[in-house]
Amino acid sequence: MADNLLVLQSDFGLVDGAVSAMVGVALQEDSNLKIHHLTHDITPYNIFEGSYRLFQTVEYWPQGTTFVDPGVGSDRKSVVALTERNQYIVTPDNGTLSYIKKHIGIKAVREISELKNRRENTELSYTFHGRDIYAFTGAKLASGHLTFEEVGPELSVEEIIELPVVETQIEDNQVRGAVDILDVRFGSLWTSIKNDDFNALSPKFGERFEVTIFNNDMLVYQNQVTYDRSFADVRIGQPIIYINSLYRVGLAINQGSFAKAYNVGVGPQWHIEIKKI
Repeated sequence: MADNLLVLQSDFGLVDGAVSAMVGVALQEDSNLKIHHLTHDITPYNIFEGSYRLFQTVEYWPQGTTFVDPGVGSDRKSVVALTERNQYIVTPDNGTLSYIKKHIGIKAVREISELKNRRENTELSYTFHGRDIYAFTGAKLASGHLTFEEVGPELSVEEIIELPVVETQIEDNQVRGAVDILDVRFGSLWTSIKNDDFNALSPKFGERFEVTIFNNDMLVYQNQVTYDRSFADVRIGQPIIYINSLYRVGLAINQGSFAKAYNVGVGPQWHIEIKKI
């Protein structure tokens, strides 16, 4: 089990002191904490994106790591989830645990007792729970100053809030799913279609498939695209279907941004179909 590892994620950005304040609160609890940053560039208020970035990351960290993904003050419960990999995730019960529950597994969830587990003299502040509750509780867990049982009352794992997901459909030599998220810096599309589902089409490297993308019912893109191992397997400026690092189908342009080139967004309304030609 890893000791003293605390990983922070937020939509706060780094243009002001919010993230630094969270780090400071954690270090006040234990100056020996090893604090790392997953990202602070989550699109503001995008719960799905926060959930996905946690899923993208947690399995590569040691057992015992504590992740903090705060929300602003709201009516949602503040919770700590214990994953099947024995990691802690400190977050609101607003859907951020959706991908962890589905793809990693959650053993138990406890509600944070705010009377006990929040910084002193912050009772009148309702807008920076990231500092006063989440970073504080996360630091106490990561340092071993608080046990999971001391967090607060246990909740039902089955009853935590989950975001709706688009189920993959396989039929008539085609698979359908959604554009879940972007490989942001490069503009590649990461879909909800798993490698195993795509394999139902018996794809071979170098083959072309018809790719169609809709925003709700509006056709946004339709073209024949080559399936191959990596971007360099097609000419610069050409699109490619590939399997990304999370074993999902990706769609990219070699040395270009697919998302910008075709104004493609993300979310359950962005449907993608891949058809064997």
